[in-house]
Amino acid sequence: MTHSRQKPSARVGRRPSTSKEELASVGIELFVEFGFDETSIDDIAEAAGIARRTFFRYFPSKNELAWGNFDEHLAGMRASLEAIPEEVSLSEALTTALHEFNTFPDGENERHRARMRLILHTPALQGYSSLMYRGWRRVVAEFVARRIGAEPDDHIPRTCGHLLLGVALAAYESWLDEPDSDLHEFLAAGMRTLTAGLDYSDPKSLSALPEKAGPR
Repeated sequence: MTHSRQKPSARVGRRPSTSKEELASVGIELFVEFGFDETSIDDIAEAAGIARRTFFRYFPSKNELAWGNFDEHLAGMRASLEAIPEEVSLSEALTTALHEFNTFPDGENERHRARMRLILHTPALQGYSSLMYRGWRRVVAEFVARRIGAEPDDHIPRTCGHLLLGVALAAYESWLDEPDSDLHEFLAAGMRTLTAGLDYSDPKSLSALPEKAGPR
């Protein structure tokens, strides 16, 4: 059932949405204002100034809408990894790719926060999110497999995919908890811990680690 409530003021008088990211922006705004479960595809189409059938040209469901043009971002991450010279260490290559993937324009800071808050905290999205995480981990695993002469489904490449995703998710959780924080500082700290191993965060073990591996 379509809401009778007023559409988001940011959309009033604007032309119909003509891209996946524009349509996702409208949907996220509605999800934040009214709730994910309470917002229908009809609500999103109306607020975006498009027909319901047009919505499905961009997204098969409102679950995917929260992720925006994720496939394009994954393709960009894959291309970025492939372009990294072989002499760059595996940890440095993955750190660079992680930062690049999670870099967005300053003007989109609040919208990105809203999107990640929805993705991480909306129960109805968790099942779909697991599919998206799988695709993200696959990109990492494929790169690691090429570097070490293994297959993407082998244990080490698969483990690296899960580890890197864990760093990203933990960084986002901390970033959402601290409004004035820097996402990339959390990503960097997480990757330092991952690169040096678990002993990096254990005060009892720091004396046994090289000086460069200690907290910065």
